[in-house]
Amino acid sequence: MDEMRPSSGAAAHLGLASLFPQGLQAIYGECRRLYPDQANPLQVTAIVKYWLGGPDPLDYISMYRNVGCPGQDIPEHWHYVSLGLSDLYGDNRVHEFTGQEGLSGFGFELTFRLKRETGETAPPTWPAELMQGLARYVFQSENTFCSGDHISWHSPLDNSESRIQHMLLTEDPQMQPVQTPFGLVSFLQIVGVCTEELQAAQQWNGQGILDLLRGVHIAGGPWLITDMRRGETIFDIDPHLQERVDKGIETDGSNLSGVSAKCVWDDLSRPPEDEDDSRSICVGSQQRRLSDKDTEQIREALRKGLEINSKSVLPPISGQRHSHDRPQSRKDSLESESSAAIVPHELVRTRQLESVHLKFNQESGTLLPLCLRGRLLHGRHFTYKSINGDTAITFVSTGVEGAFATEEHPYAAHGPWLQILLTEEFVEQMLADIQDLSSCESKLPKEYSWPDKKLKISVLPDTVFDSPLQ
Repeated sequence: MDEMRPSSGAAAHLGLASLFPQGLQAIYGECRRLYPDQANPLQVTAIVKYWLGGPDPLDYISMYRNVGCPGQDIPEHWHYVSLGLSDLYGDNRVHEFTGQEGLSGFGFELTFRLKRETGETAPPTWPAELMQGLARYVFQSENTFCSGDHISWHSPLDNSESRIQHMLLTEDPQMQPVQTPFGLVSFLQIVGVCTEELQAAQQWNGQGILDLLRGVHIAGGPWLITDMRRGETIFDIDPHLQERVDKGIETDGSNLSGVSAKCVWDDLSRPPEDEDDSRSICVGSQQRRLSDKDTEQIREALRKGLEINSKSVLPPISGQRHSHDRPQSRKDSLESESSAAIVPHELVRTRQLESVHLKFNQESGTLLPLCLRGRLLHGRHFTYKSINGDTAITFVSTGVEGAFATEEHPYAAHGPWLQILLTEEFVEQMLADIQDLSSCESKLPKEYSWPDKKLKISVLPDTVFDSPLQ
């Protein structure tokens, strides 16, 4: 990228620490602990700093040569460390200074371990651009990352023909959290994965797949080193691992509570003349379109809890961060996990619908079995947030608290947000009826209908959702 350039390392390593901000010093100190012989590492630096109007939030990405650990069969690799997601300066130029007791900036920096190719004398710089892309997402959305999160990238991480096209996040195996004068900083490592491994993480959870990757040497090993030349998934290497994933889904369910999607819903119980206005709402006896203020309120509420598509290839990112410190139970709540911030505007009246028609593109449709089996059968909820507007569709089970859909009125709308309550019996029936959705060869369009439940679902080509009317 034009705003990036390689440079030799920081003068803080040369005895000029007093000239350097204390947040920067603290991270350099942790790097020196691991790499005492690399006091002046190569760096990629933003030519125009973010706080001076530049586009890249990370001031620097340091690049180290790690010899690995032959005794543990850990190969030599390049180790990248970001600087800029945490508060480096403590003077409010980028992050609000909130004191030493809390988190520094967003509370973490990113790392990445890339297998060193034979004969490679310098680290590739493409991981720095990847890290800047993730940092831009964090700054723009204010959605932070946690260990176990997964990131859909839908493109080889190095823009090659590699099968490594997505990412999981985990704690860096060597770097320890550091306490700076501006707060605590931890280190989250990016781990490149194949599409099949990402899908398994979505259907189960990221931590489970990370544990499987650690046990497969060529897929990452104990330090989860990314090998862009890896051509086999962990399920190709060891087919028995799929059984562990299936058992995990059955036992634990899925931690993915929402995705950005191409979707739309129609109220089939509305009179024909209103069919083209699925975003109408009722206030008293008058019908009106959602105002700009209402639209912004619901958009902001959904943004806080879900992964909105600020970059077409980035989300979905799993929403697990609110559930790390509590056990999962079959009694979920819309006040917990990633939907905690969905608070409808007081002027928007909830209305019950008799019959609804849901429309998804193929990628979104293939997540329906995950939604039903991995979430609703475990007493949880799952939300599709449209990338083309304010529309949202939330499926809830009978065990979810705080829902405005009920067993008596299973379809309820609050402005553009639709909730659908499904009983366990109906979920099982739907799963049996949509089995063919898991096939990549499915021809579109596909339609599924449950007349007795007054529910219809269509899976349509992407082009259908390109129209602004959708």
